[in-house]
Amino acid sequence: MTTKLTLTMEDKVIASAKHYAQKKGESLSHLVENYLKSITANDVKEEPLSPKVKSLMGVIDLPKDYDYKKELGDLMAKKYAK
Repeated sequence: MTTKLTLTMEDKVIASAKHYAQKKGESLSHLVENYLKSITANDVKEEPLSPKVKSLMGVIDLPKDYDYKKELGDLMAKKYAK
């Protein structure tokens, strides 16, 4: 079911948003709806962890300054180095 919603905002914001929607080939309503869905998605209850996953929690003790993004980048660079 869809329901009409009236929003009030600055003219410049509306013009920019309409231009953006047109470039993306979508309606402004669709963009706003998807945005609102994305920011409220975190409110959805998370599924409980399985016992197997729970048993793995806390198994690895990493240093506080561990940078997993750097480590992953280094591994990817090594893997794809020519």
